[in-house]
Amino acid sequence: MGTTQLETVPEPKYWHLKTVLSEALDSEFSVGEILPNERDLAARFGVARATLRQALEQLELEGRLQRRRGVGTTVAPPRVGVAVGTAQHAWPGGPNDAWQTLDCALEVPPAAVAEALVTGRDEPVHIVRRSRVSHGRPVAAELLYIPADSVPDLSGIDAPSGTARARAVLRELQRLELERQENAVELGSARADDARELDRLPGAPVLVVTTRFVARGRTAALSVATYRADTCRLTFGDSGGVEIHHGPERQAS
Repeated sequence: MGTTQLETVPEPKYWHLKTVLSEALDSEFSVGEILPNERDLAARFGVARATLRQALEQLELEGRLQRRRGVGTTVAPPRVGVAVGTAQHAWPGGPNDAWQTLDCALEVPPAAVAEALVTGRDEPVHIVRRSRVSHGRPVAAELLYIPADSVPDLSGIDAPSGTARARAVLRELQRLELERQENAVELGSARADDARELDRLPGAPVLVVTTRFVARGRTAALSVATYRADTCRLTFGDSGGVEIHHGPERQAS
């Protein structure tokens, strides 16, 4: 790699450095590659380490870099576009669903979820746990809450929990005719469980997408999906799904 000295520019030095670094990421590094240490980078670009840290922090906020405990600073994979359109609807677990089914349990949900499902506060529901992966790294975790009366024919299934049970619950749910789904998005902070699953620190910014699936005039299922805010972006359109965008500047259709 050659040496690039920064010239005097009217914008803040770290901001110009961020642009130079971003161009270097596109041309010299691949996804997952570890960047040189701060001392070497500062020497290459002829800046103070404090200026370099500001630029690296900005690139991390923009989703170009990831700081991984025990590893260092790596090039982030392309961001996942969280589409919030409503033209197309589909039950979770369908043929074009990119989520990985992990587990299922019959448990009492949080009070807010029970209220949304219009179930009793002490009434257990099926909780399907799923994960979304991009470039081999987790980018989202989902808890899908399904009342027992949405999947009434599960009593004859032997698997009490695990992946097999989860897939059976989703197959049974798809027997219902989906009337509509409603999405709500908010910025939140990663809880301890979410942070561990998403390889982030507790309190890291996340996007929380809540989806209500309506069938027979009631809420048949409720999804609470937590996305890494540093690797995901909101897209507004009619797709109603989650798409992988293979470049940081690519716009959602």
